[in-house]
Amino acid sequence: MVEIIVGEKGTGKTKHLLDRVNQDITSVQGTLVYIDKSPKYMYQLDSRVRMINMPDYPISGTEELICFLCGVISQNSSIETIFIDSFHVNFVLSVSQKEEKLPEELNATIWLSL
Repeated sequence: MVEIIVGEKGTGKTKHLLDRVNQDITSVQGTLVYIDKSPKYMYQLDSRVRMINMPDYPISGTEELICFLCGVISQNSSIETIFIDSFHVNFVLSVSQKEEKLPEELNATIWLSL
């Protein structure tokens, strides 16, 4: 599932995201990952959350980011949620569901239906 927090710069999106991460860590069995473009929020996260500071990695485009995320997921099979803050990215998802069972508002986003 993809969930999106929307708002203009300075409206508190990061605060809500951090609150959600710290709330979710109390009820998950696996691992939570928080990816940001800066380590400045590291000390606001519960110590059980894995923080990834993206400038530490040479990612320069959407394809490289997707490959990076695949690598993160492949190295830890217990990851339950990945939170990503402050990135402009396109995602292409494969969903194991019949088209007619998806919410109608997703129809415009369907690239291929098999």
